[in-house]
Amino acid sequence: MRIAAAQSLSVPADLSANVDIHCHYIAAASAAGVDILVFPELSLSGYELPLLGSCTVQPESEVLAPIRQLVRASTMTVVLGAPLPSNSPRPYIGAITFFPDGRSSRYCKQYLDPSEEAFATQGARGAECYHAADESFSLAICADTSHPQHAQSAAATGASLYLAGVLLSPAGYPLDATNLSRYAATYALTVLMANHGGPTGRYVSAGRSAIWAPDGKLVVAAPGPGSYLVIATKESAGWTGELRSVDT
Repeated sequence: MRIAAAQSLSVPADLSANVDIHCHYIAAASAAGVDILVFPELSLSGYELPLLGSCTVQPESEVLAPIRQLVRASTMTVVLGAPLPSNSPRPYIGAITFFPDGRSSRYCKQYLDPSEEAFATQGARGAECYHAADESFSLAICADTSHPQHAQSAAATGASLYLAGVLLSPAGYPLDATNLSRYAATYALTVLMANHGGPTGRYVSAGRSAIWAPDGKLVVAAPGPGSYLVIATKESAGWTGELRSVDT
């Protein structure tokens, strides 16, 4: 089992350009033998809160056809960040998971940051568990990970992986990384955090996407901002890490 965080950069509110970026990472991850690839929060639109309503997509949207085709041609599960339509004027901050057998699923952020409440709708509480290869996973988006009950709910589903797409600043990174390490140890979860590789919206990203083993120890992390695949491989002796630069 190989899991990876795609530490990518997003073009503001340009879905087509960002689909191309995603396809580049998916191809690189497939060549590296990755089984599950996770992109940052709102990777398809960038963290452009005032523009989310003009960037909503569904898993079946035509603009996402190149991603669906690449995933179906691989054996990889891909989780990307996207604004999703809701029943209110404000969209969800969401994630779309594409599975190699053609299935897809949606996840909606459950705990909004106060700065997001004027632009987004809160998703329903609760966790779901999905299966990929020999592991099972549950999803989180950024501020979800600030609430211990969210990780606890993920573990209660039987998930072995807790996969989070985020936007973390240099100031917020230490606390959030500490929380994720603690969840790994407390709930015996392998925890993956995929952060943006550079500025997005009005925010500076810390980069430093990372993966923690179920004992809470750091397996691998990007050194800072930049375009990377942050990869962890599960072997008989445990998890080992690998970092690959991505030329976009």
